[in-house]
Amino acid sequence: MENRYQKLTRQEASDAVTRLGWRLVLGELRTEVQTGSLPLAADVAARAASAAGAEGHLRLDVRADRVILSLQTAAVGWVTEADVELAREISTAVGDMRLETVSGVGGGGESRSAQVIEVGIDAIDAGAIRPFWRAVLGYTDEPGRAGAWDGLIDPLGQGPAVWFQRMDAPRPQRNRIHFDVSVPHDEAEPRIRAALAAGGTLVYDAEAPAFWVLADAEGNEACITTWQGRD
Repeated sequence: MENRYQKLTRQEASDAVTRLGWRLVLGELRTEVQTGSLPLAADVAARAASAAGAEGHLRLDVRADRVILSLQTAAVGWVTEADVELAREISTAVGDMRLETVSGVGGGGESRSAQVIEVGIDAIDAGAIRPFWRAVLGYTDEPGRAGAWDGLIDPLGQGPAVWFQRMDAPRPQRNRIHFDVSVPHDEAEPRIRAALAAGGTLVYDAEAPAFWVLADAEGNEACITTWQGRD
C-alpha cells in the first residue's frame, strides 16, 4: 500500500496516462471531459468524485459545457501510483457514459490544451516583497514552504501560483513579471509556433524542452514550459 504513494518520475507519470487522454502538467495529471451541458458536467463530476480514494487527490472545475479534472497526491505534493489508478478508473467511468477524457492537444480553433499558469516575479530581495504579494492577492504559503524565496498559492486553487526569480541587480526599463505557461509535452512546439506567427520572438531555448523564453513585439516575456528535461 505504501508504494502507491511514492512519487513517480515525470517520465513514469507521463507514460502511464498519456494514452488515456491525461497529461502531466507541472506535477499534476490533467484532463477534461467535454459534455456540452452543465447537468451532464455535474453528472461527470459526481461520478469522478465517487471514485474510491478520490479525496485528497482529485480537484474538479465544473463549467457550463465541460469538467476539468486534476489529480495529485496532496500529502506529497506530486503524482503517485494512486493518482494513476484514479486516472484509469475515472477514464473508464467516463467511457461508460459515452464520453472521453481528452488533453486538448492539437485541438485548434477556440480550444486549448490542458495547462497551468504561473507568474514569475524578478526580485533582488524576495523577503522584502513576498509579504506584499501574499497580502494583495490573498494568497497563502505552499505547505511547509514559507521562506523568503518560496512561492505563493491561491488557497482556492483558482489563480496562478506566484514564484520569485533571483535577480543580481536592478534592470530598469525591462519587464520584471512574466508568465510561465506549463503545457503538455506534445503541445509545446505547436504553442511556440503559434506565438511566433502572432508576432513573438524566441529569446532563449538552451534549456528546452524544460522551457523556452518568448517575447512579444515590445520585449515582454513569457515562458513555455514542460515536464521534460527536468528529472
